[in-house]
Amino acid sequence: MVSREHKRAGLHEKLQLLRSITNSHAMNKASIIVDASKYIEELKQKVERLNQDITAAQTSNNRNPLPMQVTVETLEKGFLINIFSEKSCPGLLVSVLEAFQDLGLNVLEARVSCTDSFRFQAVGGENEEQSEYIDAQVVKQAVLQAIKNWSESSDEQE
Repeated sequence: MVSREHKRAGLHEKLQLLRSITNSHAMNKASIIVDASKYIEELKQKVERLNQDITAAQTSNNRNPLPMQVTVETLEKGFLINIFSEKSCPGLLVSVLEAFQDLGLNVLEARVSCTDSFRFQAVGGENEEQSEYIDAQVVKQAVLQAIKNWSESSDEQE
């Protein structure tokens, strides 16, 4: 009798711990487990995105000797995109803007400097006619791909 109650209390404690870790608001065992499995799937997706970022960064570093910083932040309506390179990058602006066009992003505001270094800061908003949701990760991947394509084409021209 005591061991059954002890096991039940232990199980209840473990479920409450699982509930708190996964930020679940469920009250019954099955719902807590469903929430936990959803949480695990979300974590797997985050790990996958991070691995893609690492691979993209390694690929662009291997092929592109230019140190390039790319950040994409989500704003209330759109994204803040920053690209910086210590060297001038003729033609990169066109590649980046084409990537925005391919994604269906409208450039709402931009600042660009291409003289001694390359600086690009833009606020991009999603095209309202577009049905697909775009997140910051997708925008960053598109920008990194545009940089990679630009780098490969500029290497071929040299």
